Amino acid sequence: MPASAGEPAAPARLSREHWVEAALSALAAGGPETIRVETLAKALGVTKGSFYWHFRDRDALLAALLEVWRDRRSAAIRAQIEAASGPPAARLRHLLDLYLDRANPRGMAIELAVRDWARRDPGAAAAVAAVDAERLRAVGGLFEAMGCPPAEAEARALAFYAFIFGQSLVLQEPSADAPGRRALLARLLIGPP
Repeated sequence: MPASAGEPAAPARLSREHWVEAALSALAAGGPETIRVETLAKALGVTKGSFYWHFRDRDALLAALLEVWRDRRSAAIRAQIEAASGPPAARLRHLLDLYLDRANPRGMAIELAVRDWARRDPGAAAAVAAVDAERLRAVGGLFEAMGCPPAEAEARALAFYAFIFGQSLVLQEPSADAPGRRALLARLLIGPP
């Protein structure tokens, strides 16, 4: 029976993906400790029964969250490299610009929360290791395509990602010479244009 005027409509049936997205939002806001079935159900406007239709328990939700995060981040690096045109150095500059622009604060909050979680949880550590391996492989491949020997390409890929994630943790005032600083960083990390 339809809801009468002024009465909220019953929420549509939630999918597994709705629960994972709500858990990712909770993770971004406060870490894995904030992911609670009752809290998520309240935020989604449903009962806990909906949760148990899709997940055995909270641990199953956390495992699904890590799987989704791992798969999305691995696909993202491939898509980001494919979206860039030009030679390998131009593709690396494109990646650097994407991460330095900080256009996705929720994504960075999730990234940092998963990395913090990985220090205490083997499942999270495995997800981070898989994503890091994919990122380093992809970026290392670009450095190899620029003519770097494999060991150097691997080291440069590590420096590239260590900078990207490390700089997001450094609180700094916006620089009046941001374009000049960015060009210098690109030269240091990637090489001359």
